Amino acid sequence: MIFECLVLLIAWSVLLLPVTAAVFVLLSRFSLFHPIQWISECTSLLTASSTIFSLVVLCGVVLITGLFNLEFYTLVPSIPCSRMALLGTVLHPRQCVHSLVYCTMGMLVMWCASVTIGGRYSTLGIPCRQSESGEVVTCLNEYHLFLLLAGAFMGYSHSFLGVVQNMYYVSFQPIQQYKYPRFKGCLPMVVKCSVIQSLYSARNFAALYFFFGYAPKTWISSTLHLQIDSSLQPLDSLTGLLDFSLLYHLTISGTFLYFTWYLTVLLFRIYVTEVLKCEGFIVGYMKANDITLVPFFALQDLALLSQHSLSRRLEVFCLSQPGGHPHNWNAISRECLSLLSELTQRLVAHQDAVASNGRVKSQSASSDTRSASLSSSGKDIAETPRLGVPALTAPFTPDVDSPFSSPAIRRLVGQQEPRSPWFGTVQSPHIMRRGPKLWSASTGLNRGFSLSKMFSSNVQLPEASSQALFADSQVHIWALQGLSHLVAASFSEDQFGVVQTTLPNILSCLVVLLEAVDRHFKLPHASSKPARAVCRMGDSTYKTLRFALRAALKTAIYKITTTFGEHLNAVNISTEHRKRLQQFLEFKE
Repeated sequence: MIFECLVLLIAWSVLLLPVTAAVFVLLSRFSLFHPIQWISECTSLLTASSTIFSLVVLCGVVLITGLFNLEFYTLVPSIPCSRMALLGTVLHPRQCVHSLVYCTMGMLVMWCASVTIGGRYSTLGIPCRQSESGEVVTCLNEYHLFLLLAGAFMGYSHSFLGVVQNMYYVSFQPIQQYKYPRFKGCLPMVVKCSVIQSLYSARNFAALYFFFGYAPKTWISSTLHLQIDSSLQPLDSLTGLLDFSLLYHLTISGTFLYFTWYLTVLLFRIYVTEVLKCEGFIVGYMKANDITLVPFFALQDLALLSQHSLSRRLEVFCLSQPGGHPHNWNAISRECLSLLSELTQRLVAHQDAVASNGRVKSQSASSDTRSASLSSSGKDIAETPRLGVPALTAPFTPDVDSPFSSPAIRRLVGQQEPRSPWFGTVQSPHIMRRGPKLWSASTGLNRGFSLSKMFSSNVQLPEASSQALFADSQVHIWALQGLSHLVAASFSEDQFGVVQTTLPNILSCLVVLLEAVDRHFKLPHASSKPARAVCRMGDSTYKTLRFALRAALKTAIYKITTTFGEHLNAVNISTEHRKRLQQFLEFKE
């Protein structure tokens, strides 16, 4: 299926390429005072052999871009939880190859743009006359070189922003749309982002070329044996860069470059996230132990069938023959509850790590209570293979034996020197409370630069850690929606009472998860408001997944409590959970 999406993506990108190229030609040859000449020049240029060859080169660029989208796309965003992790991601060999390829493609696109614009941008070497001897020689065309280097810079910027902004993260839309309306609605955003990113890149590259442009110009001229025309104003000067025509052509060329790449990304997202009905029994797809599209489509299909398909809901509530066992319902509820229990355990582990403040902490009574509550809520849930989503965060456990660990971290974890009077004894809790906090641990001993201070930047960023905890919460949202709608529908559609056997476990699991989510949002460094949206092609919906999960969780509990009402008093659950559900019955949450 994914290869079919790739073929359709490349086909539509190639079909739309002549349209975008025609718009670029019109803008590059724009002449306000000579409209007839402008139209005639553009018409002749569109049918020229150089333009056709440029389109062939651009088709190759689109093909490579589509292949990279297929190779790098992810359904769970990669969120670096520290500055060192982000640096490691940028310097990873796989990412370096990606950046190198995009730099090359950026130069190819800019070469096509310079050939299309023509004039002083057409070729790298131009004839010039030496001022001393008057001999005609081949000189370096700095305007052509300027555009080529700008293309390489924009290619690297696109590759770098792809990591920082999670451009290859594919999210599923909460409201499903057909392909054409979605494409038409997103097209203005793509144009806007292309223009804005082109302006930023043009500004940054102009500043970079002003300070360091002499080095590549000299190296290329000496390598290719091209003279530098001293009669022309160099572009690595202030007067050379203050050329409106140069900046205009740089901006529209960059817009054309970014629009070509962004359009491919948009089409890939549209085709990949198109709704797919899972043929056959849905649990077989939910158990797929990988991060492919199949488990995501299965859970999305579960959320949709639980709301809109009566016939498929009846299949879930039916009994197997012979034997009369609710295998369908047991399998679906087990998968959903296992997903939710895994998220609850992850949140509890993170909260214990934050509460310990970086110190080695023994199991407290509250942790034992939460663990017992988790085990009681999921005691009937069999261990099943999970979606292949790895744990995105882990409790903060500093390596005190490392030579790079700072003295502050050693004090936090309570490691003492052998000659210390505290060695082998238990420290007073008052002394432990006077220790520095995890997020503001500092020491006055090492104020200069050192390796330990450089590696101390590997401390996890609280906001990023919170986002990483909920990075895969889309599957949990679908599990909540599917489970709650099936439970609510069972009140009138379940003829055999198959849901009633697991209703206590479902309610306990939802309440325990709600308590864990509420405690997470009470952490001092966990933001309680969604991030402000900005115009960029990187999908930032993962930043609001925790808020969407909290809303979906409360909606699921309200859906069940309002449907069953006072009948929930007959369900065998703990007193604490019953009190919490009573608040939902009284609409106090």
